[in-house]
Amino acid sequence: MTRLPCRTRDGEAAGHVDAPDAVFGQTPNVALLHQVVTAQLAAARSGTHSTKTRAEVAGGGAKPWRQKGTGRARHGSIRAPQWRGGGVAHGPKPRDYRQRTPKKMVRAALAGALSDRAAHDRVLVVDRWGFEAPRTKDAVRALEALGLRPTGERPPRVLVVLERTEEAAWKSFRNLGPRLAITMPEELSAYDVLRCDWVVFSRASLERTCRRFGPGSDLSDAGTDPGEAAPGGSDGEDDR
Repeated sequence: MTRLPCRTRDGEAAGHVDAPDAVFGQTPNVALLHQVVTAQLAAARSGTHSTKTRAEVAGGGAKPWRQKGTGRARHGSIRAPQWRGGGVAHGPKPRDYRQRTPKKMVRAALAGALSDRAAHDRVLVVDRWGFEAPRTKDAVRALEALGLRPTGERPPRVLVVLERTEEAAWKSFRNLGPRLAITMPEELSAYDVLRCDWVVFSRASLERTCRRFGPGSDLSDAGTDPGEAAPGGSDGEDDR
């Protein structure tokens, strides 16, 4: 098991959470991470770029000058690629950049990225956010209490993973600028993890993330510290 530190929203220690090694205890495969992240970035491309060939550019129907006798090069159209205002040779056309990536590779890459952050003590679990109402000031205070908003020229990039039910926390964090990103467990990807310095889970979102990796990877199977309730309910059952 991999032991992750757990804190309250006020920054106080709340024990540890034992996470499965299938998610946080893997050896990162750099080549696999590169392939999966490249595929994810490629899938995000719109692919709507388009240039006109010499056949699509308007004009150029007449031969600019006669074939022989002028001493100049032999041209047939002023819309040829070498002419200013002419068509583009071998230019981009609309296409789909998506790559087929097996689900096992995507899960392995995500586990490798999370394991890398956990190995460098860059994964934090918050017991519960507990925002009564959406308020950005409360989110700023929480990040400062957790030590994730230090003063300096380059504050760390933070990825906050929230459950769908944590709506108040979502609305509190969403206005904090480009150095903080929010995502859901089912949308968490290797690229999201690698582009951020810290990954912050709530207990609910951590359990949902571990559940993506199949049987044996549930957080309730890994256990928690003695005296702590199992995440997701007192009976430890999956919430449907």
